[in-house]
Amino acid sequence: MTVPALGLILAAALVHATWNFLAKRVQGGAEFTWLFSIVSTVLYGPVTAAVILFQRPTFGPAQLAGLGVTIFLELFYILVLQRAYRAADLSLVYPVARGTAPMVATTGAVILFGERPGPVALAGAGLIIVGLLLVAGNPGRLLEPAAARGITYALLVGFTIGSYTLWDKFLVTDLGLPPLVLNWAVTAGFSLLLLPAALRRRTEVGFIWQKRRAETVLMGVCFPLSYILVLTALTFAPVSYIAPAREISVLFGAVLGARVLKEPDFGRRLTGGLLIVSGVIALTVG
Repeated sequence: MTVPALGLILAAALVHATWNFLAKRVQGGAEFTWLFSIVSTVLYGPVTAAVILFQRPTFGPAQLAGLGVTIFLELFYILVLQRAYRAADLSLVYPVARGTAPMVATTGAVILFGERPGPVALAGAGLIIVGLLLVAGNPGRLLEPAAARGITYALLVGFTIGSYTLWDKFLVTDLGLPPLVLNWAVTAGFSLLLLPAALRRRTEVGFIWQKRRAETVLMGVCFPLSYILVLTALTFAPVSYIAPAREISVLFGAVLGARVLKEPDFGRRLTGGLLIVSGVIALTVG
């Protein structure tokens, strides 16, 4: 993996951990998703229009169908993720979800795209997975009902992340969709699909906007930005390297969970985070 790709992934990891922290703090659902999607669609609209005007990407049936699949996958992902955060801690859900995703994506990259990561890169992916398990915490805690529900949702989230990462790699490389256009289509799709739910729950929507306006706007900025950075890296780097390297965001998430949300066991989670960083370095040189 090249230095530019690693720089993009590090920036994406920080932004990604930030918006997951916001999602945990708000603990919203369809109403919150609709609100931040409206913010994203409006804020990124002018830049997306400029990209379409100057790059003139193809929008044939394949591209439009591909965007439709992505919209539904990511909507499912964000709604299940918020349900997971209502069931369990950020420092439990986030590592499990992020740990499942690279295993799905890397396996799929080998099978579908014929990618062959070297032994050092595979060792790095292994270090990342061990670090994620360490961050996840005490095995006995995982048997608690709330934790079990959170982990079930987190595993589902991780599988969905891995699936849409592979799919979006195909969209930006084989079908030529610019990352910014893809992400704008996703938030615009969220806005349309969730509009009936938002109208039915307009009281809840108004309450979230009144009480959580700052978090909503920041979420609207960060949610697309983190994945735009990842998709940009995917245009010139293998998905089997990018998908595991993204998990450095768990280190940032552990810090936010411990220092801001006052979640326990910061030392253990920091150790797991350092293993993740070591794994990313192995991926970079391997």
